[in-house]
Amino acid sequence: MIAKIGDCIVSPLGYGTGENYEAVKAGKSMLTTYSGWHDVPQPFTASLMDWDQVHSHFLSIANGLASGAQCTRFEQLCLLAITGALATAGIDIASPRVLLVFSSTKGNVELLDSRSPRCPGQSVLLGVTARKIARLLGNPNTPITVSNACISGLCAQIVAMRALESGRYDCAVVTGADVQSRFIVSGFQSFHALSPVACKPFDRDRCGLNLGEAAATIIYKRTAQAHGLWTAARGAIRNDANHISGPSRTGEGSYRALRAVLQGQDLNKIAMVNCHGTSTLYNDEMESIAIDRAGLIDVPVNTMKGYYGHTMGAAGVLEAVLSMHSIDDHTVLATRGFEHLGVSHPVKVSNENRYTAKQEFVKLLSGFGGCNAAILYKKIADETSQQHNNTKEGETSCTG
Repeated sequence: MIAKIGDCIVSPLGYGTGENYEAVKAGKSMLTTYSGWHDVPQPFTASLMDWDQVHSHFLSIANGLASGAQCTRFEQLCLLAITGALATAGIDIASPRVLLVFSSTKGNVELLDSRSPRCPGQSVLLGVTARKIARLLGNPNTPITVSNACISGLCAQIVAMRALESGRYDCAVVTGADVQSRFIVSGFQSFHALSPVACKPFDRDRCGLNLGEAAATIIYKRTAQAHGLWTAARGAIRNDANHISGPSRTGEGSYRALRAVLQGQDLNKIAMVNCHGTSTLYNDEMESIAIDRAGLIDVPVNTMKGYYGHTMGAAGVLEAVLSMHSIDDHTVLATRGFEHLGVSHPVKVSNENRYTAKQEFVKLLSGFGGCNAAILYKKIADETSQQHNNTKEGETSCTG
């Protein structure tokens, strides 16, 4: 089994998964309207890091890294998320049996801006950046870099799952991150995809997405015993090649990804589907169709975009980690910004936190170019809980 042994989220809502989870559970968000930001022509709403604060946090860990590093904003964010996850995972990052996997859509693309004070050099190449981070951490392996539009975070986890299943590695450190730049924001504005106000996923009045900055790390270990741990049970990537930017109107790729991860599964055990939920007109509609086609129409649905915006390469990791912690807390987190259902299929979205006792969930993402991905996660009952359940079952059968 592939089990999670550590995680960390760094975002405008906090440093560490605990801070982030408590903020989201309380309904907080750092979505803010920006006007004149880096000369972007139109106002936009996003969740952006306080970079003075990021640098201050980074300085606190810099002495523990290999010397000679001048790190970009993107690299600092990645290193904060990785070191935060390593602090509780109990693994040796310098071991050749540990693989680093990175997920990002743009990496250091801001260095290409003519106004950047730094020469871009090779740092704009994601693979070069990943190797630099691996070197600073003292990991001897060549890291794997995944950049597959908005599904990158789930793709990176699936790559890690395959690497661990091969037996070549014992652990995989998966990090997703992206920072916003004039290039990215103006690009989304050219698509008329950005909402000027806080997004409203699955809502009838939704008018576009918000962008976000974050980094998140999840550490997986190959193990025969996963009692009390979350496992990545099954992952799937499907491309329906519908359009360069528009999703399939029938939800074909998302449906096929869901069908692949749910094959043979008891759907009654699934606590929720954590969707992409970008708040764009076609994405939310497409996901509602795919969820219905997959037989999940009665399963609670939520999305994190109302708290973080679209964090791009970080989304698949951040949202999976947060969902694990919410299920541990017996909670299906609310979809912030949702009020009135605005999709054709009656998905079970709510703007209030809901109770759940179930221990499985599905994470779903889609992206440009018709790419789609899904992972089924399961919490393995610990031995104490299992013995308690067995005892209760035995008492019931004897007295019945």
